[in-house]
Amino acid sequence: MITVRTVADIRAAVWKARHDGASIGLVPTMGAFHDGHLSLMRRAREQCDRVVVSLFVNPAQFNDQSDLARYPRDERRDAALAAGAEVDFLFAPPVEQVYPRGFATTVSIAGVTESMEGAHRGRGHFDGVATVVAKLFNIVSPDVAYFGQKDAQQVAVIRQLVRDLDMPVRIEACPTVREPDGLAMSSRNVLLSGPERERATGLHRALAAARESVAAGERDATAVRAAAIAALPSGGIDPEYFELVSADTLVPVRHIDGEVLALVAARVGATRLIDNDTIRTP
Repeated sequence: MITVRTVADIRAAVWKARHDGASIGLVPTMGAFHDGHLSLMRRAREQCDRVVVSLFVNPAQFNDQSDLARYPRDERRDAALAAGAEVDFLFAPPVEQVYPRGFATTVSIAGVTESMEGAHRGRGHFDGVATVVAKLFNIVSPDVAYFGQKDAQQVAVIRQLVRDLDMPVRIEACPTVREPDGLAMSSRNVLLSGPERERATGLHRALAAARESVAAGERDATAVRAAAIAALPSGGIDPEYFELVSADTLVPVRHIDGEVLALVAARVGATRLIDNDTIRTP
């Protein structure tokens, strides 16, 4: 595996691979790798001739500077894990490569960005996501880009970006990878204390409660949401939202019929976590 720091160098490496007839897979990340990230890399390895993993903690998508400062970073460990997953190129640029002096462009997407994460983290969050992903797609020109379904709203935003701007890249969303107790794997999990880590499984239990409510015959979204909220621990966890939305449009639903997406966000101590699950009526 080769670690690349500059836009010019990763472009040159990808150009050579493409000139040789290779297909290119891109896994955009902010580092602090876990099995969820590695599952994306393995999928890319199976499907593409060359795999590029970007490692960049994007300051533009953080609305809270203390959250940015706390975000876990360990490039040496990440590089070893990426090499073990047979990644070809680790693109780990400094901030000034992505946002050079005089940078003045923002990619902004309406609609799918305005609820849930957009409402709680601010419009600038998804502007930052869309801008950096657009840059990565322009820099690497991948045939396929791989994202985790845990960030379901982000995936929807990126699909909209690709459709609206006619970007020649296929977006593949890979299933959420979970710990044995159901907690969705996240780089932020390392910030949880022992008791917080135990309480954090409440997000998964809330999703399970919603799924069980629907399986038992409930179709009213308000009632299903109430069952899910009741399953959250009463102390030490601060829910920001629990929403039931159309899996296609992310518009909230009143009646559950067919397939819906349940999404939850909560603070466990000082750490903010998100999770989601697809619920289907029998």
